[in-house]
Amino acid sequence: MRKFWKSCLCIALSLIISHVVQAKEYNILDFGAKSDTTVVCTKAIQEAIDACNANGGGRVIIPAGNFVTGTIILKSFVELYLENGATLLGSKNILDYPDIKPDYISLRTQGTTRQLIYAENASHIAISGLGEIDGQGKYFKIMQPNAEGVLRPHLIRFISCQDIVVQNVSLRNSGAWMEHYLACERLQIKGVKIYNHCKINHHNNDGIDLDGCKNVTVSDVICDSDDDAITLKSTSPKACENITITNCVVSSHCNAIKMGTETTGGFKNITISNCIIKPSEYNDGDISGVKTGITGISLEIVDGGTMDGICISNVRIEGTHSPLFIRLANRARPYKEGLEVTQVGIIKNVSINNVFITSDEKIGCSITGIPGHPVENIHLSNIYFQSEGGGLKEDVYREVPEKEKDYPEGTMFGVLPAYGFYIRHAQNISVTGGETNTANPDSRPAFYLDDVVNGKLANLTLCGNESSEASVWLNQSEKITIQECTLQGTLPCFVRVDGAETRSVSVNGNILMGTKKLIYTNKVLNKLIRECGNIY
Repeated sequence: MRKFWKSCLCIALSLIISHVVQAKEYNILDFGAKSDTTVVCTKAIQEAIDACNANGGGRVIIPAGNFVTGTIILKSFVELYLENGATLLGSKNILDYPDIKPDYISLRTQGTTRQLIYAENASHIAISGLGEIDGQGKYFKIMQPNAEGVLRPHLIRFISCQDIVVQNVSLRNSGAWMEHYLACERLQIKGVKIYNHCKINHHNNDGIDLDGCKNVTVSDVICDSDDDAITLKSTSPKACENITITNCVVSSHCNAIKMGTETTGGFKNITISNCIIKPSEYNDGDISGVKTGITGISLEIVDGGTMDGICISNVRIEGTHSPLFIRLANRARPYKEGLEVTQVGIIKNVSINNVFITSDEKIGCSITGIPGHPVENIHLSNIYFQSEGGGLKEDVYREVPEKEKDYPEGTMFGVLPAYGFYIRHAQNISVTGGETNTANPDSRPAFYLDDVVNGKLANLTLCGNESSEASVWLNQSEKITIQECTLQGTLPCFVRVDGAETRSVSVNGNILMGTKKLIYTNKVLNKLIRECGNIY
């Protein structure tokens, strides 16, 4: 038996060695490419790719120099390798990007598409090396600014591909999205540097878009984009599933890391860890969002679909108007003409831990569902948030519209009734450990809970001042526990309770030396509140 297995091992090793030996390099210079920006080398590069594929696979070499190309199609078992000093430039002529009709149907592939590097139904493909790919997107300014990239070429679009590696290359200045991976499996993006800004044509300039992909790792990426930076989408019935994003530095004028906008198939088993989110370094010309960014992390379900099993940890967020944004709504946009979205989606089982936030804006963070459809099982721990502050009393009493059919965006509600977290239509939610404070006096509470069932605030350090009526505000909520929190500063009241349906509130073990009154409520609600062991 031992001889049998030894024989099998020898055969396997010989096959691997044979494959390595057979793998060849195909230098595009040998196929007529020229390092001359007046020459378009599409034909030469495509011939090198085709020859590589026809001979069993290998590596297509882009040597040092500047090479211009239109659309090239990557094929199975082909690695596009850019040597140090190599720059692959997208052609400035839109006619060098022919219309391609993908086989796979999604929201954005029902018509034709244009892109610099394309693959569909391919496997074992790669883009690597220390060189650069520059889409020269600014030269497509005559195209419609919000054409979703259909009239402006994406840099990379892979559809229904498997076993993909994109590593170490620098990607710059796409006409639209930088990288779009649709319905792909077993994808690794590692060590890639992305810079996607154009002075004029800035709309839809995303960094990485993972769309209905499965088994993906994104690591060690540095991304600075005008539109959303690292985005998970579901523009077809396929969900984004089993995805890790780690060790990345991310900047965006819109949303730095986002799941959503399109959510048909949903999101399952996603982890985000060890990332830094900071303001974009680009400020030259128009931008599509805001200078410091709209959100740091956005989790959205608005077109049906389910979000389940999201773990976020060890993240630093600097800037952004609304650093954390969780949104369940019912825009109900179908991915295909003629279909109808009949069910509201679901957001559940989200864990966010060890997040440090500083924001120069006063909007605050929000976690919201819609009436009858709460977000569920949302657990935050060790969240340290310093807001700019400056909120007014009228912000607290302002009615926040539901906007369940609107485009989901962290700024959609305006200045929130809380400087820290506004939580509405939620069930089984907890915030434990951490601190919220403001750089300037703020009349809003740290937490505003509206229509929350089974909520817990514990081990928090909260700031207060005389202009604020309370540190925690409860409205139409039940089964709420507030325990072992510490108040810094002074304010008239620690907890304010409103709403005829508010009941079963427990306030215990809090250290509140600066508060004049523990709870403000009316007599009807007094019997529904229990407090013990508080120091104030």
